[in-house]
Amino acid sequence: MKRAILDVIKEYETIVIHRHVRPDPDAYGSQMGLAAILKGNFPEKKVYCVGEDEPSLRFLGEVDVIADSVYDGALVIVCDTANTERIDDGRYAMGAKLVKVDHHPNEDVYGDLAWVDTGASSCSEMIAAFVEAFPKELMLNETAARLLYAGIVGDTGRFLFPNTTPKTLRYAADLVTFPFDRTEIFTKMYETPLNAVKLSGYILQNFQMTENGAAHIYINQALLEEFEVTARDASQLVNRIDSVIGIKAWILFVQEGDIIRARLRSKGPVINGLAKEYRGGGHPLASGATLISESEIPEMVAKLEQLCN
Repeated sequence: MKRAILDVIKEYETIVIHRHVRPDPDAYGSQMGLAAILKGNFPEKKVYCVGEDEPSLRFLGEVDVIADSVYDGALVIVCDTANTERIDDGRYAMGAKLVKVDHHPNEDVYGDLAWVDTGASSCSEMIAAFVEAFPKELMLNETAARLLYAGIVGDTGRFLFPNTTPKTLRYAADLVTFPFDRTEIFTKMYETPLNAVKLSGYILQNFQMTENGAAHIYINQALLEEFEVTARDASQLVNRIDSVIGIKAWILFVQEGDIIRARLRSKGPVINGLAKEYRGGGHPLASGATLISESEIPEMVAKLEQLCN
Protein backbone atom coordinates (compact mmCIF):
# COMPACT_ATOMS: atom_id res chain seq x y z
CA MET A 1 0.00 0.00 0.00
CA LYS A 2 2.87 2.38 0.70
CA ARG A 3 4.13 1.76 -2.83
CA ALA A 4 0.68 2.43 -4.27
CA ILE A 5 0.40 5.68 -2.31
CA LEU A 6 3.80 6.92 -3.44
CA ASP A 7 2.96 6.10 -7.04
CA VAL A 8 -0.29 8.03 -6.89
CA ILE A 9 1.48 10.98 -5.23
CA LYS A 10 3.85 11.11 -8.18
CA GLU A 11 0.90 11.29 -10.59
CA TYR A 12 -0.63 14.49 -9.25
CA GLU A 13 0.59 18.07 -9.49
CA THR A 14 -1.69 19.34 -6.70
CA ILE A 15 -2.04 17.59 -3.33
CA VAL A 16 -4.34 18.71 -0.52
CA ILE A 17 -3.82 17.14 2.91
CA HIS A 18 -6.58 17.02 5.53
CA ARG A 19 -6.77 15.78 9.14
CA HIS A 20 -9.41 15.53 11.86
CA VAL A 21 -11.40 18.24 13.60
CA ARG A 22 -10.19 19.51 16.99
CA PRO A 23 -6.64 18.55 16.04
CA ASP A 24 -3.98 17.27 18.41
CA PRO A 25 -0.20 17.21 17.82
CA ASP A 26 -0.39 13.97 15.84
CA ALA A 27 -3.02 15.43 13.51
CA TYR A 28 -0.81 18.45 12.83
CA GLY A 29 2.39 16.42 12.87
CA SER A 30 1.29 13.81 10.35
CA GLN A 31 -0.51 16.27 8.08
CA MET A 32 2.18 18.94 8.00
CA GLY A 33 5.03 16.45 8.29
CA LEU A 34 3.83 14.68 5.16
CA ALA A 35 3.45 18.04 3.43
CA ALA A 36 7.03 18.98 4.32
CA ILE A 37 8.28 15.67 2.95
CA LEU A 38 6.40 16.12 -0.32
CA LYS A 39 7.52 19.72 -0.72
CA GLY A 40 11.12 18.73 -0.08
CA ASN A 41 11.14 15.81 -2.51
CA PHE A 42 8.77 17.17 -5.16
CA PRO A 43 9.34 20.95 -5.23
CA GLU A 44 7.40 21.25 -8.49
CA LYS A 45 4.17 20.07 -6.83
CA LYS A 46 1.65 22.31 -5.08
CA VAL A 47 1.00 20.91 -1.60
CA TYR A 48 -1.53 22.37 0.85
CA CYS A 49 -2.62 21.64 4.43
CA VAL A 50 -6.20 22.58 5.26
CA GLY A 51 -8.50 22.59 8.27
CA GLU A 52 -9.59 24.95 10.99
CA ASP A 53 -6.72 26.80 12.62
CA GLU A 54 -5.83 25.67 16.15
CA PRO A 55 -4.07 28.50 18.04
CA SER A 56 -2.40 26.20 20.58
CA LEU A 57 -0.64 24.30 17.76
CA ARG A 58 0.54 27.25 15.68
CA PHE A 59 4.07 26.63 16.95
CA LEU A 60 4.04 23.54 14.72
CA GLY A 61 2.72 25.28 11.61
CA GLU A 62 -0.20 27.14 10.08
CA VAL A 63 -2.87 25.81 7.77
CA ASP A 64 -3.43 27.04 4.22
CA VAL A 65 -6.53 28.85 3.03
CA ILE A 66 -7.39 27.67 -0.47
CA ALA A 67 -10.21 28.14 -2.97
CA ASP A 68 -12.56 25.33 -3.98
CA SER A 69 -11.01 25.39 -7.46
CA VAL A 70 -7.75 24.02 -6.06
CA TYR A 71 -9.46 20.64 -5.64
CA ASP A 72 -10.09 20.31 -9.38
CA GLY A 73 -7.99 17.35 -10.48
CA ALA A 74 -6.18 17.23 -7.12
CA LEU A 75 -5.10 14.32 -4.94
CA VAL A 76 -6.56 14.48 -1.43
CA ILE A 77 -4.85 12.72 1.48
CA VAL A 78 -6.55 12.45 4.87
CA CYS A 79 -4.28 11.79 7.86
CA ASP A 80 -5.12 10.52 11.34
CA THR A 81 -8.89 10.42 10.83
CA ALA A 82 -10.86 7.21 11.38
CA ASN A 83 -14.23 8.27 10.00
CA THR A 84 -15.48 10.78 7.45
CA GLU A 85 -17.57 12.63 10.04
CA ARG A 86 -14.38 13.81 11.74
CA ILE A 87 -12.53 15.01 8.64
CA ASP A 88 -11.89 18.72 8.99
CA ASP A 89 -13.11 20.60 5.88
CA GLY A 90 -15.83 18.79 3.96
CA ARG A 91 -14.18 19.59 0.65
CA TYR A 92 -12.08 16.43 1.00
CA ALA A 93 -14.53 14.73 -1.38
CA MET A 94 -14.00 17.31 -4.13
CA GLY A 95 -10.63 15.97 -5.33
CA ALA A 96 -9.95 13.53 -8.14
CA LYS A 97 -8.68 10.78 -5.83
CA LEU A 98 -8.78 10.19 -2.07
CA VAL A 99 -6.19 8.48 0.14
CA LYS A 100 -6.65 7.54 3.81
CA VAL A 101 -3.63 7.20 6.13
CA ASP A 102 -4.57 6.34 9.70
CA HIS A 103 -3.74 4.26 12.79
CA HIS A 104 -7.24 3.99 14.29
CA PRO A 105 -9.44 0.89 13.84
CA ASN A 106 -10.72 0.92 10.26
CA GLU A 107 -14.43 0.87 11.05
CA ASP A 108 -15.31 3.55 8.48
CA VAL A 109 -13.72 2.42 5.24
CA TYR A 110 -13.26 5.32 2.84
CA GLY A 111 -10.88 6.44 0.13
CA ASP A 112 -9.66 5.04 -3.17
CA LEU A 113 -6.56 3.91 -1.29
CA ALA A 114 -6.45 3.24 2.44
CA TRP A 115 -3.37 2.51 4.52
CA VAL A 116 -4.41 1.69 8.09
CA ASP A 117 -1.94 0.40 10.68
CA THR A 118 -3.46 -0.01 14.14
CA GLY A 119 -0.10 -1.23 15.42
CA ALA A 120 1.48 2.18 14.90
CA SER A 121 1.65 4.51 17.87
CA SER A 122 0.55 7.43 15.75
CA CYS A 123 -0.09 8.57 12.23
CA SER A 124 3.17 10.50 12.49
CA GLU A 125 4.99 7.20 13.05
CA MET A 126 3.34 5.89 9.89
CA ILE A 127 4.62 8.87 7.89
CA ALA A 128 8.13 8.20 9.24
CA ALA A 129 7.77 4.57 8.12
CA PHE A 130 6.57 5.76 4.73
CA VAL A 131 9.77 7.73 4.17
CA GLU A 132 11.95 4.90 5.45
CA ALA A 133 10.36 2.48 2.98
CA PHE A 134 11.74 4.40 -0.01
CA PRO A 135 15.31 5.48 0.77
CA LYS A 136 16.12 6.01 -2.91
CA GLU A 137 13.01 8.07 -3.61
CA LEU A 138 12.25 10.04 -0.45
CA MET A 139 14.42 12.02 1.92
CA LEU A 140 13.51 13.37 5.32
CA ASN A 141 14.21 17.01 6.20
CA GLU A 142 14.44 18.95 9.45
CA THR A 143 11.00 20.52 9.16
CA ALA A 144 9.33 17.14 8.65
CA ALA A 145 11.40 15.49 11.39
CA ARG A 146 10.34 18.14 13.92
CA LEU A 147 6.67 17.73 13.03
CA LEU A 148 6.69 13.93 13.07
CA TYR A 149 8.55 13.86 16.37
CA ALA A 150 5.94 16.18 17.92
CA GLY A 151 3.16 13.94 16.64
CA ILE A 152 4.75 10.80 18.06
CA VAL A 153 5.41 12.48 21.41
CA GLY A 154 1.82 13.64 21.59
CA ASP A 155 0.16 10.32 20.85
CA THR A 156 2.50 8.29 23.08
CA GLY A 157 2.24 10.67 26.03
CA ARG A 158 5.98 11.35 25.90
CA PHE A 159 6.62 7.64 25.26
CA LEU A 160 4.78 6.59 28.44
CA PHE A 161 1.70 5.01 26.86
CA PRO A 162 1.64 1.28 26.04
CA ASN A 163 1.36 2.05 22.31
CA THR A 164 5.07 2.92 22.42
CA THR A 165 6.90 0.04 20.71
CA PRO A 166 10.53 -0.62 19.85
CA LYS A 167 9.72 0.63 16.33
CA THR A 168 8.33 3.85 17.79
CA LEU A 169 11.53 4.50 19.70
CA ARG A 170 13.66 3.68 16.67
CA TYR A 171 11.77 6.15 14.49
CA ALA A 172 12.04 8.78 17.22
CA ALA A 173 15.79 8.15 17.45
CA ASP A 174 16.11 8.68 13.70
CA LEU A 175 14.08 11.89 13.85
CA VAL A 176 16.16 13.48 16.61
CA THR A 177 19.30 13.21 14.51
CA PHE A 178 18.00 16.44 12.97
CA PRO A 179 18.93 19.57 14.96
CA PHE A 180 15.46 20.86 15.86
CA ASP A 181 14.78 22.10 19.39
CA ARG A 182 13.22 19.22 21.32
CA THR A 183 12.96 21.28 24.51
CA GLU A 184 10.85 23.84 22.73
CA ILE A 185 8.49 21.14 21.49
CA PHE A 186 7.98 19.69 24.98
CA THR A 187 7.52 23.16 26.47
CA LYS A 188 4.98 24.29 23.88
CA MET A 189 3.05 21.02 23.92
CA TYR A 190 2.66 20.76 27.68
CA GLU A 191 2.55 24.33 28.95
CA THR A 192 -0.82 24.98 30.59
CA PRO A 193 -2.66 28.29 31.15
CA LEU A 194 -2.83 29.32 34.80
CA ASN A 195 -6.62 29.08 34.90
CA ALA A 196 -6.45 25.55 33.51
CA VAL A 197 -3.97 24.62 36.25
CA LYS A 198 -6.47 25.87 38.81
CA LEU A 199 -9.20 23.83 37.12
CA SER A 200 -6.98 20.76 37.36
CA GLY A 201 -6.94 21.30 41.11
CA TYR A 202 -10.72 21.28 41.09
CA ILE A 203 -10.69 18.03 39.10
CA LEU A 204 -8.32 16.38 41.57
CA GLN A 205 -10.55 17.39 44.48
CA ASN A 206 -13.90 16.52 42.94
CA PHE A 207 -13.61 13.52 40.61
CA GLN A 208 -15.55 10.42 41.65
CA MET A 209 -14.16 6.86 41.59
CA THR A 210 -15.85 3.58 42.44
CA GLU A 211 -14.33 0.59 44.21
CA ASN A 212 -13.90 -1.04 40.80
CA GLY A 213 -11.67 1.81 39.60
CA ALA A 214 -14.13 3.60 37.29
CA ALA A 215 -13.77 7.36 37.61
CA HIS A 216 -15.39 10.41 36.09
CA ILE A 217 -15.95 14.14 36.42
CA TYR A 218 -18.17 16.59 34.56
CA ILE A 219 -17.02 20.12 33.75
CA ASN A 220 -20.13 22.07 32.82
CA GLN A 221 -20.47 25.54 31.34
CA ALA A 222 -20.71 27.17 34.76
CA LEU A 223 -17.33 25.72 35.76
CA LEU A 224 -15.76 26.75 32.47
CA GLU A 225 -16.91 30.30 33.12
CA GLU A 226 -15.85 30.22 36.78
CA PHE A 227 -12.30 29.18 35.90
CA GLU A 228 -12.29 31.22 32.67
CA VAL A 229 -11.13 28.32 30.51
CA THR A 230 -12.20 27.04 27.11
CA ALA A 231 -13.71 23.60 26.57
CA ARG A 232 -10.53 22.63 24.72
CA ASP A 233 -8.32 23.70 27.64
CA ALA A 234 -10.48 21.66 30.00
CA SER A 235 -10.36 18.62 27.72
CA GLN A 236 -6.57 18.68 27.80
CA LEU A 237 -6.75 17.80 31.51
CA VAL A 238 -8.03 14.28 30.87
CA ASN A 239 -4.89 12.63 32.22
CA ARG A 240 -4.69 14.60 35.47
CA ILE A 241 -6.02 11.66 37.49
CA ASP A 242 -4.16 8.85 35.72
CA SER A 243 -1.75 8.28 38.60
CA VAL A 244 -4.44 7.60 41.21
CA ILE A 245 -3.92 4.21 42.85
CA GLY A 246 -6.63 1.77 41.82
CA ILE A 247 -7.94 3.70 38.86
CA LYS A 248 -8.72 1.50 35.83
CA ALA A 249 -10.62 3.75 33.43
CA TRP A 250 -12.06 7.23 33.53
CA ILE A 251 -14.11 9.77 31.60
CA LEU A 252 -13.73 13.54 31.54
CA PHE A 253 -17.01 15.12 30.44
CA VAL A 254 -16.79 18.70 29.19
CA GLN A 255 -19.74 20.80 28.08
CA GLU A 256 -19.20 22.42 24.71
CA GLY A 257 -22.21 24.50 23.77
CA ASP A 258 -25.25 22.28 23.32
CA ILE A 259 -23.27 19.03 23.44
CA ILE A 260 -20.96 17.29 25.90
CA ARG A 261 -17.58 15.94 24.86
CA ALA A 262 -16.48 12.75 26.62
CA ARG A 263 -12.80 11.90 26.74
CA LEU A 264 -12.19 8.30 27.80
CA ARG A 265 -8.94 6.80 29.03
CA SER A 266 -8.10 3.34 30.36
CA LYS A 267 -5.31 1.32 31.93
CA GLY A 268 -6.79 -2.00 30.85
CA PRO A 269 -10.51 -2.25 30.05
CA VAL A 270 -11.20 -1.73 26.34
CA ILE A 271 -13.23 1.47 26.05
CA ASN A 272 -13.57 2.27 22.34
CA GLY A 273 -16.71 0.13 22.12
CA LEU A 274 -18.30 2.26 24.82
CA ALA A 275 -17.24 5.42 22.99
CA LYS A 276 -18.83 4.11 19.81
CA GLU A 277 -22.17 3.70 21.61
CA TYR A 278 -22.13 7.46 22.16
CA ARG A 279 -21.28 8.72 18.69
CA GLY A 280 -17.54 8.33 19.06
CA GLY A 281 -14.68 5.87 18.84
CA GLY A 282 -10.92 5.68 18.94
CA HIS A 283 -8.27 3.40 20.37
CA PRO A 284 -8.87 0.56 22.86
CA LEU A 285 -7.37 2.62 25.71
CA ALA A 286 -7.99 6.19 24.51
CA SER A 287 -11.22 7.29 22.90
CA GLY A 288 -13.68 10.14 22.56
CA ALA A 289 -17.45 10.46 22.31
CA THR A 290 -20.21 13.05 22.00
CA LEU A 291 -23.22 13.21 24.29
CA ILE A 292 -26.34 15.13 23.35
CA SER A 293 -27.69 15.63 26.88
CA GLU A 294 -26.61 15.45 30.51
CA SER A 295 -28.96 12.51 31.02
CA GLU A 296 -26.51 10.33 29.08
CA ILE A 297 -23.71 10.94 31.58
CA PRO A 298 -24.94 8.54 34.32
CA GLU A 299 -25.75 5.95 31.64
CA MET A 300 -22.22 6.10 30.26
CA VAL A 301 -20.67 6.08 33.74
CA ALA A 302 -22.69 2.98 34.66
CA LYS A 303 -21.43 1.21 31.54
CA LEU A 304 -17.86 2.20 32.38
CA GLU A 305 -18.36 0.71 35.84
CA GLN A 306 -19.46 -2.56 34.23
CA LEU A 307 -16.31 -2.60 32.08
CA CYS A 308 -14.13 -2.06 35.13
CA ASN A 309 -15.91 -4.73 37.18
